[in-house]
Amino acid sequence: MRARLCATVTGRTMAELRARRDRADGADLVELRLDGVRDPDVAGALAGRRKPVVVTCRPAWEGGRFRGAEEERRNLLRQALALGADYVDLEWRGGFEDLIRARRGRNVVLSMHDFERMPGDLADRYRAMRATGAEVVKVAARARCLTDTLALREVGGAAEAGRVLVAMGPAGVPTRVLPDRFGSCWTYAGEGVAPGQIGLRRMLDEFRVRAVSDSTALYGVLGAPLGHSVSPAMHNAAFASAGCDAVYLPLEAAGADDFWTFARRMGLRGASVTAPFKEAVAPDLTRTDALVRRVGAANTLRASGRGWEGINTDVPGFLEPLAGRMTLGGSRAAVLGAGGAARGVVVALAEAGAQVTVWARDAERAAGVARLVGGAAGALPPRPGSWDLLVNTTPVGATPDSGRSPLPGGPFDGRLVYDLVYNPPATRLLTEAAAAGCDTIGGLPMLVAQAVRQFAWWTDAGVPPEVFEAAARRRLAAAGDAGPAGPGEAGR
Repeated sequence: MRARLCATVTGRTMAELRARRDRADGADLVELRLDGVRDPDVAGALAGRRKPVVVTCRPAWEGGRFRGAEEERRNLLRQALALGADYVDLEWRGGFEDLIRARRGRNVVLSMHDFERMPGDLADRYRAMRATGAEVVKVAARARCLTDTLALREVGGAAEAGRVLVAMGPAGVPTRVLPDRFGSCWTYAGEGVAPGQIGLRRMLDEFRVRAVSDSTALYGVLGAPLGHSVSPAMHNAAFASAGCDAVYLPLEAAGADDFWTFARRMGLRGASVTAPFKEAVAPDLTRTDALVRRVGAANTLRASGRGWEGINTDVPGFLEPLAGRMTLGGSRAAVLGAGGAARGVVVALAEAGAQVTVWARDAERAAGVARLVGGAAGALPPRPGSWDLLVNTTPVGATPDSGRSPLPGGPFDGRLVYDLVYNPPATRLLTEAAAAGCDTIGGLPMLVAQAVRQFAWWTDAGVPPEVFEAAARRRLAAAGDAGPAGPGEAGR
């Protein structure tokens, strides 16, 4: 039986909570969080419900918002059971053994939360909780790395029912999107009620959790941080368009070894790579293309029978938006930044015949990137009159710090400014450059161009660029100012 989808809803008042309960379209059940409500009313929370509910009143000592008397809280939970709530969430540390015994575990979700780490004695805790007879045992613990999530797969027997295993935090996202592979009977969706939680609409529309099964092929984006990434939206839309049984996840790793272990254990088929891992993964690849070898970085990985292959789609992805905008041969190109994105950009520009100068705060690092193509280097800012094309490969100016610029006030005396930051679409750098009379290009066209090439390499399917762009724009519009989006990804 496939795992169910539980929507977590909160509210400041009971009216607000009930309204959100009734708007949880697409969920199989709804978790009603009474701990944030000013006027908790159990009967009112249950009245008129159209689908099963989990009643939760989480105390502050277990990461919740209820700060009243403990006896008041316990009375609310007892009342929920007495009034026929489908499930009531009771904390393992709460001393509810008598109540669980009296009900023979029926309708009880017994929960344990660790917001700091994945406990080393996780299996022992789980066995002790299961021994209480609770109908459902829920374990939620913080994942500091991707391999932390694997500990949850080893908890309990393969055929054991009635458990919910969640890794909290950005690294734990796979446990939320792939509940069946972690042995969960349901997974939670919600607007940030718990660390790493994903909204209901995004779970349904972007990750298509209803269609994800044990046979679904796994892909993802490797990086840190990834809260800003629109790549899951783009590639999941492309998989849907091509009719592929596949899902693409954010994979926020603690290091390259962390990623490789997770990829091997989970059977990952392919991955995009963003900052800071594009250079780190290259030495572990069994086969690469000429661009990976020249740039020293891979942004696209694919599993094969002989290990992992890697290519670099940054170079053609970067050049595509420039086609027809200016002639690169013989032009003077100033590249701002000396990270992984800059490496692909300088190789692309040099191969197109441009004279490259790399400018960064760290002149030594700038010189290291410039040596890839025999270019020049210097410390920021570039000299007036020294460039025709200026490319920003740094994250400066990305949301939420959109008021910043890597080159405040210029000089903008060249022809074209290309900012790899894609959120906001009109960065301060581009706005000031346009006001000074420069032509401008934002980062979204490159992001789309390189993603189209990644997808084709993985699947041999041709999905139009418009599918990727539309998905990216929808995600950006939905995210608003929720997180940064810069060339750490756009320069993958």
